[in-house]
Amino acid sequence: MTMILPTPESPLRIGTRGSPLALAQAHETQARLAEAFRLPRDAFEIVVIKTTGDRVLDRPLKEIGGKGLFTREIEEQLLGGGIDIAVHSMKDMPVDQPEGLLLDCYLPREDVRDAFVSLQYPGIESLPAGTVVGTSSLRRRAQLLNRRPDLTIVEFRGNVQTRMRKLHEGVAQATFLAMAGLNRLQMAGVPKHPIATQTMLPAVAQGAIGIERRQDDARAQQMLAAIHDIPTGLRLTAERAFLATLDGSCETPIAGLAELDGETLTLRGEILRPDGSAAHAGTRSGPVADGAAMGADLARDLLSRAAPGFFDWRG
Repeated sequence: MTMILPTPESPLRIGTRGSPLALAQAHETQARLAEAFRLPRDAFEIVVIKTTGDRVLDRPLKEIGGKGLFTREIEEQLLGGGIDIAVHSMKDMPVDQPEGLLLDCYLPREDVRDAFVSLQYPGIESLPAGTVVGTSSLRRRAQLLNRRPDLTIVEFRGNVQTRMRKLHEGVAQATFLAMAGLNRLQMAGVPKHPIATQTMLPAVAQGAIGIERRQDDARAQQMLAAIHDIPTGLRLTAERAFLATLDGSCETPIAGLAELDGETLTLRGEILRPDGSAAHAGTRSGPVADGAAMGADLARDLLSRAAPGFFDWRG
């Protein structure tokens, strides 16, 4: 059956959050689809959807519902037909999709590293004892306290621009941002220092953009298949299997990264107590096709080493 392509008069609607980074990701999706099908960009309409995670900025995510706060309203619009596809930062995505939705398209992955950001200091080790560091990420909080329990951590939510303003106002002396976001926003002027993944393992799926669709939408399936990046998909299959087996959420500090070398996939994973007082890490390596099995196996291994109540909040 011939696919009916979108037009400026009847565009394919791309749902997204309204932050500068989310919009940059939506525009990248729009550009890739337009190029793949040789269509004008206005054949793809960007629809901004305000999420609970964007509206409530004065409380930690774990107190107001976790990662789903950045996706729930967008997915409701997708299920209801208000949009045709939804663009997400994959590190914000729960491992389970609502019934009727499918996530099987990923754009080429950006830099996976975290960036140390400070107006005064060049890196974590240079921070004096007692320095205030801002982060909303339980993973980053736990990783930092595991290395530097002498630091003070404060809640630090908001987009890149908001966090930089808070640094200038002295709310904290340092924070962390994802290199992927800084690159996509072309924020070369931010005083950043990339952190090697051997030093700070990133969040599962960090740097990856995922595009969600309705399971029964054949046109969206065909169009998204044209822009899907296979290597990114293979890496995320392993990482998200690792996360799923751990039952990961915003209340569980988990890090994971899969890397490809030809037909070999290597997955590194880490779990931490929320207060940083203990951590367990491990690695699996094998054929790319075994990525999901390796992710699940590594997760079970780390859980077997963790004491009961390992993820209980102690901060």
